[in-house]
Amino acid sequence: KAVDAVRERGKADLDWVNLPLDDKTTFDLLNQGKTQGVFQLESGGMQELAKQLHIDKFEEIIAVGALYRPGPMEMIPSFIQRKHGKEAIDIDHPWMEQILSETYGIMVYQEQVMQIASRLAGFSLGEGDVLRRAMGKKDREEMERQRVKFRKGALDSGIDEETSMMIFDKIEKFASYGFNKSHAAAYGYLSYVTAFLKANYPMEWMAALMTSDRDDVTKVAKMIRESRSAGIDILPPSVNESSKEFVATDQGIRFAMLGIRGVGEGVVEVIVNERKANGPFESLHDFIRRIDTKKVGKKVIENLVEAGCFDFTGWARLSLVESVDPMFASAVKEQKESEQGILDFFSILGDDRAES
Repeated sequence: KAVDAVRERGKADLDWVNLPLDDKTTFDLLNQGKTQGVFQLESGGMQELAKQLHIDKFEEIIAVGALYRPGPMEMIPSFIQRKHGKEAIDIDHPWMEQILSETYGIMVYQEQVMQIASRLAGFSLGEGDVLRRAMGKKDREEMERQRVKFRKGALDSGIDEETSMMIFDKIEKFASYGFNKSHAAAYGYLSYVTAFLKANYPMEWMAALMTSDRDDVTKVAKMIRESRSAGIDILPPSVNESSKEFVATDQGIRFAMLGIRGVGEGVVEVIVNERKANGPFESLHDFIRRIDTKKVGKKVIENLVEAGCFDFTGWARLSLVESVDPMFASAVKEQKESEQGILDFFSILGDDRAES
C-alpha cells in the first residue's frame, strides 16, 4: 500500500524487493530508536538495543533479530561492547575468524556452526545439516554422537582434543538458542524495508499502517501520536478526498471514512463511486442531492458531518447537522419522484438551489 501510494503521488517507482541496503536515512532512523511501526523492532527493548548498538549495516539488523530472544539475549551486552571495541573479540581458533567476524566472534546462527564443523572437523554439507537439525531439535543423543564425530574430525585436521571439545561445548550451549540465519535474514529484510519506507516516505508509510490496522482503535491512536510526533498532520476525513483507506496528501494524512463510527464499507463505496463518476461534492446539499439515500441514511450523513467530512464548506459542524434533516427529506422526495418519472421544476430550470 505504501509503495503504491508513493508511485501514485509521483514520488518514486520503488522496487521494494531490491532496495539498496546502505540507505543512511534508514540507519539514522533506527539509531534514533524511532522504530514504532517498523517490523520486529517496535518494542521498547528493541528501540533501546538499536540505539545502543548503533546499527550501520544490514547484517546487524539480521543479528539483532536473531539475538533478541530468550537465551541469546544474554549475549547482547557482549555483542554491543565488542562492536564498539570495548571488549576483546575472543575467537577460539584462527580458522573460525572469518566465519564469526560479522557477529564479533559470537555464535549467532546455526549456519555458522555448520561452517565451523566443516572447516575444523571436515563435516560435509549433509553432515553439517544433521548437526544443525540435532541442535534445532535439542536431541541430546544425536548431539553426543556429533561430539564424537567432531572430536575425530578435528584431530584429523590437526586440532588437539582440548581445543576441539572446548569449541564443541560452546556449540552445545549454543544449541539451546541457535537460530537459522536464512530465516533471520528474511525477517531482517522486512525490518529494513519497513524502516526504509518510514524513513524516506513517512506519510505514505504511516497511512498504510493505519489502513492495515484501521479496525484496531488502540493501534490507530498510537500511530496518530507517532505521526504527530514526526510533524505529520492528521486531517479529518473528507467526502472529497477520503476513501476506505488513510491517504497521504500534501497537507498530511487524511483520515479514512471507514474509520468513522457507523460508516460501513458499502457506504464508502457509494460515496467514492459517485465522486469518481460526477466529480467532487460542492456542498452538503450537493452531496445529499446526489447520493443514493436508500444506501446512505440520514444518521450516517450526520456521522460524516460530525467527523469533519464537510469541513471544506466552511460551515460549523453543528449548523450542518441541523441542515441534514430538511435536506435529506427533500432529497428522498426528489429521488422518489425521479424514479416515478416526475421531473422536478428546479431541475428543469437547472437551478442548483441554495447551497450550505
